[in-house]
Amino acid sequence: MKVKNIGLIMKKDLKGLGHERTILLAILLQLFIALFSSFLMVGLTSMYDPTALQKNSTFRYPVAYTGTDSNLHDLLASDRGLRVYDMELAPALQSLKERKLAAVVYVPDTKPDAVDPVKITLYTIKNDIQAAVVGVKLKDSFLKYETELRQIRATRIEEVPVPLEIPQSTGGSDYYEFVYGLLIPLLVIMPAIISSALVIDLITEEYQNNTLETLLSTPIRANEIFWGKVLAALVLVPVQAGIWLFLLGLNGIAIVNAPQILVYVTLAALVLILVASITAMYYRERTAAQFIYSTAIVVLMLFSLALPDNPMNIIAKLATGSAGNEQWLVLGLIIAAVMVISLLTNRYAAKAMRINQAPR
Repeated sequence: MKVKNIGLIMKKDLKGLGHERTILLAILLQLFIALFSSFLMVGLTSMYDPTALQKNSTFRYPVAYTGTDSNLHDLLASDRGLRVYDMELAPALQSLKERKLAAVVYVPDTKPDAVDPVKITLYTIKNDIQAAVVGVKLKDSFLKYETELRQIRATRIEEVPVPLEIPQSTGGSDYYEFVYGLLIPLLVIMPAIISSALVIDLITEEYQNNTLETLLSTPIRANEIFWGKVLAALVLVPVQAGIWLFLLGLNGIAIVNAPQILVYVTLAALVLILVASITAMYYRERTAAQFIYSTAIVVLMLFSLALPDNPMNIIAKLATGSAGNEQWLVLGLIIAAVMVISLLTNRYAAKAMRINQAPR
């Protein structure tokens, strides 16, 4: 194979990427995420952790306390995020309906040392994000009050409970898991998935537009056409992933071992691209090839994510600087897969691209 001929095919396909609107939109979406990762991180984190913004918020949620007076009132009043109002139940519920209150707490007249349980009723607005935030804030006061009730009723315990010594948390960033466990692996893996879908378009369009015979009539060989398209899709992966990591760094997200991450992503992308190219050469029709490949890639990703040392975990560990010797084992397996699939794909391409059959 001649490197010059491969370069010509790469240049031709890279010039044609401007017409692939779907691919360009996907790349622009990733660019937007990487550029504004700090801003998006706040919003996305608050979706699964409503208290993520608590330390940055000075707003005090209005809560009505109704029913019998108890120590729970003092616990709620001591919370800096709550503003407690003493009200009757009926007007409190009306104010809640009018959204003048964030929640209503009703405490029955059951004495703390009574035999019956103390059943506290919490009223909030249904399907409201504010209700989730207030519920988390109220939970701390409820747990403290529950502990007090347990201490008051401790004389009823016939069996001595086993004390549990749970080490205290050392604390950490609210966004640590989201950034290093999801955002970084997702941003660097997506270019590999997009490029593997791109190579299907690059190959099938030659069959569907009947331009493959024209290319083969030139001094360019079938293998050179194949590898030119593969490398055209592959070269985008480290470029995109490198830009994403750089932009994340500008957003104040520290990333360790960025070069190693790019090596892993590039090799993993080559595996996906080669598998996609085999699919494209076999079906020779874009819709069928994309469907079969998309189904296969979902199954492959689900299987890989079930493994403890899958590529996503390795990338997360590399980004935090906590990767051990397992990274070299995974790297060796990826390299072995690249070599085997490359050999098989190269042989198949030499035959598939010389046969001009109707699309299947």
